[in-house]
This record gives sequence, C-alpha cells and structure tokens, in this order.
Amino acid sequence: MRKFDTKVQHLKYKVLREVARLAWEDKLLENVIDISQKLTPGKHPTMRCCVYKERAILGERVKIAMGGDKNNPNVIEVIDIACDECPAAGYEVTDSCRGCLAHRCEDVCKRGAISFDHNHVAHIDKSKCRECGACAKVCPYTAIVSRKRPCQNACKVKAISMNEEKAATIDNSKCIGCGACVYQCPFGAISDKSYILNAIDILKKSERNTQGEGNKVYAVVAPSISSQFSYAKLGQVITGLKKLGFRDVIEAALGADMVAMAEAKELSEKGLLTSSCCPAFVQYIKSTFPQLVEHISHNLSPMAVLAKYIKETTPGAKVIFIGPCTAKKTEAQLESVKPYVDTVLTFEELQALFDSRDFDLSSFEEGVLDNASYFGRVFARSGGLTDAAVQAMKEQNIDFDIKPVVCDGIEACRMALLKLSKGILDGNFIEGMACIGGCIGGAGCLTHGEKNKAEVDKYGREALEKNISDAISLLK
Repeated sequence: MRKFDTKVQHLKYKVLREVARLAWEDKLLENVIDISQKLTPGKHPTMRCCVYKERAILGERVKIAMGGDKNNPNVIEVIDIACDECPAAGYEVTDSCRGCLAHRCEDVCKRGAISFDHNHVAHIDKSKCRECGACAKVCPYTAIVSRKRPCQNACKVKAISMNEEKAATIDNSKCIGCGACVYQCPFGAISDKSYILNAIDILKKSERNTQGEGNKVYAVVAPSISSQFSYAKLGQVITGLKKLGFRDVIEAALGADMVAMAEAKELSEKGLLTSSCCPAFVQYIKSTFPQLVEHISHNLSPMAVLAKYIKETTPGAKVIFIGPCTAKKTEAQLESVKPYVDTVLTFEELQALFDSRDFDLSSFEEGVLDNASYFGRVFARSGGLTDAAVQAMKEQNIDFDIKPVVCDGIEACRMALLKLSKGILDGNFIEGMACIGGCIGGAGCLTHGEKNKAEVDKYGREALEKNISDAISLLK
C-alpha cells in the first residue's frame, strides 16, 4: 500500500529518512554529501537534465532536512535551483484566437500591451502587461487565458511571486506558513524546514536519562493521525512512537477539549470571537486584517494548552508535537508557545523516523490512545471546532446564541473576515481553518482526501469519553 499521495512527497521522505538514520548513529556530519549520491546512484539522471544538477538539488533538500536556512525566519523555503521547469506565468493568447474584427481586447487594454500580426492574431507584450485580466474578460472566444504556476495558484494569500531568474520567491510578510505551495509544487522546489534532528536529539538524550531522572519525552499527536498510516492500525502507530523513545503518547484532542471549554466561555463574555486553533488563520488575521486582531481568542491552541499542562505537571518534561501542519512549526517559535513545545514534526517526518529505525508498524502489538472526547477529536476536520464550542456551552450551562461561521480554507476565511471588517457578518464566531477540509488537509499529511474526514469522525465516535467535561476531569 502506498504511504504517500505523490512521488514528490516520497522523494522528500527518502531524504528525511537518510538524514534521520545517520543522526541516530551519530554519523550525519561526515556523511552529508553521501546522501545525495546514495539517492541518485549511477551516471544518468532520473528527474533532471543531468545527474550533477539532480545531486545539487538533493544537497539542498538535505540542508532543509537539517533545519534549513537559519537566517530565514520562515519555515517554508524555496530551492531555487529546483524551480526552473514551470512555464512563464501570465496572460497568454491561445490558438483559439480567431483574429476577429472587434478587437475588444485591444480596446480594453489601458497599457497598449496588445497588438495584432498580419493574420490579425492578437499578441501580448509582456513588458507592458500588468496582468489585470481585462482582455481575457472581453474576448468572445475566451482565447486569452491566465497561466499561473502551481505554487501561485495554491497560495491564496498571494505571498509567492517570481524573481528575475524566474524562480519562486516568498514574501514573508504575507506568508502564513500553511504549506499549500509545498504540497502543490510538482517539482518539490518548495519545502518546509524539518526539525527532525531536534526530535532525535531530544529522544537520544532521554535514553541516557533513563538511568537517572527517567524518560520524560511526551508525544502530543494531532487527532488527524487517525486518517494517516493507512497500512497499520492506530494502536500500532502508538506502539511505534513508544519504541522511538517516547515515554507516553497523548492526544492533542485533549487540549482541544480544554480549549473548547475556555473558548466557549470567552465567546459568551465577548459576544464576538475568531478561533485561535489554526496558526495559519491567526497569522492571516494579523498580516491582512490587523484591525481585527482584538477579536482573536486569547486561548492558546490545543497543542500549546496541552503542552503547557504537561510541563506544569511534569517538571523537566519535553514535548514534541506531531501533526499535519507546517504552520505549527512557526507557532512553536512564538514567545507565548516556545516554553511549552520543544519541537514539531509532521506526519511525513514521523514516517521517516519510523523507517529510519526499520520499524514494521504492521507487526507491532496495538497500544492504546484514549485521552479525549468525541468533540476534541473532531477538531481535525472543518466544522469540528464549532461542534465542540456548541457542546461546551451546553455542558457549562452557558446561555448564549452562538451563530458560527465555518470557514473551510483560507479563501472562505478571507470572505468572512472581510464581512466582519465591514460590519456585515451574519455571525458571532468565526471558525477559521486555512487548509481545505481542516487539519486533515494539512501539507504535512501523508495522504489527503475526503476519506480522511470519515476516518476522523469514526475515530471520534470511538472515544470512551462522550462529553468534554468527562475528558477534562481525567486531568485532575
């Protein structure tokens, strides 16, 4: 059974796996160069014009797998030399142009960018074109089309443009770290920095502490894990995590239960709120709608809330969050979160960790993961947070007429925030999820698709604790 959606993900995983394998053995530094040669054996390229360029690109992938550019605060990075196969973006005249007499495209262009050849076929002067799209709108044959690169199409916050070398470049002031460009780039020229070495270092140190203070490394796993690792059972994945060296595995969904109770109370007190669970959504508000920052929930995310609880109740504990989200890597660097979360891994990176130790998950006995309620677990899909907020109000006997606006994807978030900024939003609670489908659509997932929603709902129904208050009571 395939572990990944795409071959690009598989290539990224192979690099991560080899980096991790060497790190476990303390042989990474003297073998960094060998990784790219190992993954491109022989003299003939498999993906690029020559094997030397292929190895150079793999060398850049290795750097990102080892933490990337320390001078770039963004967790999303572009591998310039890998970004060279996409056609030039912009408006183009296709073969559908009939050379009509109307010349509406020419008339509507305020820049004089359109001219006609001796066959009356339109041409666009790229040096004059400002990409307004007016010509495409008036063409009766729809012969003028906008060709955008996959990364630009994926980036709904318009943080990606092309530099002078025609490689993608990211505007860090606009980027929200969602990783949509990472998943959509067909050449893997955009990637999220990996902190897999941080995780291995923490786990290796915990092994040395078992004779002293004892292992205190906790894995906090996102509820969307239930839809991943389809070749093994969830209980086997939990066992695999403990074999990696984690003392215990705790559901981030328990943190979601905690947040749901607090956020429901905050909403009833303020009367208007935007959720704080999705770090990409929160960053989008801060960068694009700064006037609405006051409405962001003051609660930390489920990841941070639970990590804080672990650190406060277990002195010396280390917390590694594992989930589908690249933006969580950015969130973990915030001053308000940094004390609680030691590092963040995606599911892609967890798969690399398992295979770096040659684990056969399907052969493991099943461990148990049962810390949260149904409502905490369904945070993983769009609408789950709203369901939990409604339930939390019910359980706390809060008399408040919640009017939720569920935003599935950043474009839906933009429309809701735009309406809120203009005072015309028909709602008082915005559930914002930057990824389509919610966390199950995150860039760090092994697989994406509608079936993941069904898996999360099934996982929720399997929770022993049906009420949020019952799950939280187990903390006391």
